[in-house]
Amino acid sequence: MTKADELSREPTRDPAEYDAWFPSPYSLSQYIPPKTDFDGAHYPAPHKGGKKILMVATDERYVPTRGGKLFSSGNHPVETMLPMMHLDAAGFDIEVATLSGNPVKFEFWAMPAEDEAVAAFYQRYLPRFRDPKKLADVLAGPMDDYAAVLVPGGHGALNDIPESADMARALNWALENDRYIVTLCHGPACLLAPAAAGGASYPFNGYEIVVFPDALDEGANVDIGYIPGHLRWLLAESLEKLGVRVLNTGITGQVHRDRKLLTGDSPLASNALGRLAAEALLADYPG
Repeated sequence: MTKADELSREPTRDPAEYDAWFPSPYSLSQYIPPKTDFDGAHYPAPHKGGKKILMVATDERYVPTRGGKLFSSGNHPVETMLPMMHLDAAGFDIEVATLSGNPVKFEFWAMPAEDEAVAAFYQRYLPRFRDPKKLADVLAGPMDDYAAVLVPGGHGALNDIPESADMARALNWALENDRYIVTLCHGPACLLAPAAAGGASYPFNGYEIVVFPDALDEGANVDIGYIPGHLRWLLAESLEKLGVRVLNTGITGQVHRDRKLLTGDSPLASNALGRLAAEALLADYPG
């Protein structure tokens, strides 16, 4: 028996909210390595044309489960920071927004404790995370300078984002103006927003994506205490009902491009998705 096997598989209570829970010590030992696979972001000819990335992060922490317990979640820091680090190094300024304009919520328990590059980047962007733009205000202004919409992962993306009319407007704008959409893990919950907003047809019908598998949220994530109960609804299943084709069944760090929609399957895909996004954007918006 290893030391990890001796750790508790019971979720840990979050004292900030009634019946709210952090992942179990065992699940964190399995899912949260001390360092990421970030191996540098080197772009010899970065973009200098002033194009920006609109990052829409969740401002919601608690994800309800079927049994009533709350999962203390938010944005996954690796799934947020690594794509940002590549895009930033490629010369694109990143404007941070939330639906309400309230601070970005993070799964801070998932911060890689020994990754100095991630920690430094987090501190650099902390003022923007603490004081983001309100998405509706961004959409009300000129949008010509934006080259992409980035929606990071983390179970917190399952809260208000899938039903947000403003999120739907942002994605429809990107599609109508030939801009990129970059998202990973549970972030593709944003792709449900256009359906919730209504319209003649669902714009992502027929698209192929990779996403965090429902089987893990229904199985291992509950079994090892990563989440305190079964989710009220399943992401991949909901997207497939709308005609989205999910390519993956597990998490291997897979990324995929379909037209200008770039997706990744899990935290393991964060570095590769960041590089894919940076290279794609530089090809369209060269230095």
